[in-house]
Amino acid sequence: MPGGQSESITTPERVRLADAVRHLIDAVLTADDATPAELDAAADAAEQIAASLHPRGVLGERPEGVRSRPEETHEDYLPRSPLVGRISPIAPPIEYEFHDGGVRASGVFHAAFEGPPGYVHGGWIALAFDEILGMTNMASGNPGMTGRLSIRYRRPTPLHTKVAFRGWVEQVDGRRVVTRGTLSVDDVVTAEAEGLFVMLSPELALEYFGPEMAERRKQLEDPLP
Repeated sequence: MPGGQSESITTPERVRLADAVRHLIDAVLTADDATPAELDAAADAAEQIAASLHPRGVLGERPEGVRSRPEETHEDYLPRSPLVGRISPIAPPIEYEFHDGGVRASGVFHAAFEGPPGYVHGGWIALAFDEILGMTNMASGNPGMTGRLSIRYRRPTPLHTKVAFRGWVEQVDGRRVVTRGTLSVDDVVTAEAEGLFVMLSPELALEYFGPEMAERRKQLEDPLP
């Protein structure tokens, strides 16, 4: 590719496959009336499809695939995100936009994210805030690693209902960044978050990730458009 750039991982075919698998995950959790024969047939089909995409052509006891594509830009990472990733079958996914140095996002959590019956699992809400606040930091030009994340659950967040996230940077003090966010349903806040993020020094990045990964991480930490 020109300039040494690799092709985007977010192809229409891969997005379509992720959407199909997302529906399959949903069906596994909600097809309560499926017969044993139907479940066996679905398992056979799913195993055959997964094996056809596996490098060895066979499946082990558990998932063991290892990605070979390096993460050189945000386009390599965000499509795989467990929250906003278009090609991640485990993502809802949540649609997002960068706005005034922050993030606004919305979407629907389906059955795969259930905790209390009919409501989103608190662990998924914490993951969502970690991702939204991290993206907010990148958008504002203050990328860093999560040092502390505090969630206040104000009321249960329902499944199958449109939710809205908002993230903004509250304070930057040297390498320390305080970022906040809200999760709302019909303009009612169901959860709030405050995160402390630390922008790594070159020395720490080198210690944590090694020279090659430190350089790639530096490229990933460029502010988003």
